[in-house]
Amino acid sequence: MTTFDQPSTQTQRVLGLFAGKVFLRATELDAIGIPRIVLTRMVDAGLIEKAARGLYRLPGSSGSEHESLTAIATKVPQAVVCLLSALQFHGLTTQLPRHVWITMPRGSHVPRIEYPPVKMIQVAENAYSPGIEEVELDNVRVRIYSAARTVADCFKHRNKIGLDVALEALRDARSQKKASADDLWRYAKLCRVANIMRPYLEVIG
Repeated sequence: MTTFDQPSTQTQRVLGLFAGKVFLRATELDAIGIPRIVLTRMVDAGLIEKAARGLYRLPGSSGSEHESLTAIATKVPQAVVCLLSALQFHGLTTQLPRHVWITMPRGSHVPRIEYPPVKMIQVAENAYSPGIEEVELDNVRVRIYSAARTVADCFKHRNKIGLDVALEALRDARSQKKASADDLWRYAKLCRVANIMRPYLEVIG
């Protein structure tokens, strides 16, 4: 009897891991002693869907507008959402990024992720941690840079995203009171763009 019950029990335990969240990592099965082949069988049976390499979700699960961010946070917990993706989260851009922009410590490997597509920025360790905020989206903890840090990053990487995008973000951050002048100046110095941002900060105030 135990032999026949085992697959059903394993299936139920895997389904239980989805409680309150959109995505499940294959590695989460290791902690409860269930072989990962169970995931393959459940996909074949139509009980779950493979969203990306090592990432699964329930069929027809309607992800929120933050689905791509939670997918990244689930797959690569140390990644920090940055640049255009952070601007979109903070409501500081009209751009619709085609990739999820993330920051990782210098020397990190580009994550092997099929979904969603990512763009990775690498920074020195001393510049990696400042400005990280943790927010909970769809019961997933997502690491994302603050509005002020993101604006400074946009000026630093203006050749990648465009100076016009950085300027729009700066204006909106001040007008929406999402970043103080002091914080913007502090991150401008951290990102070594103080001389570039100074005239714009003086005008906007």
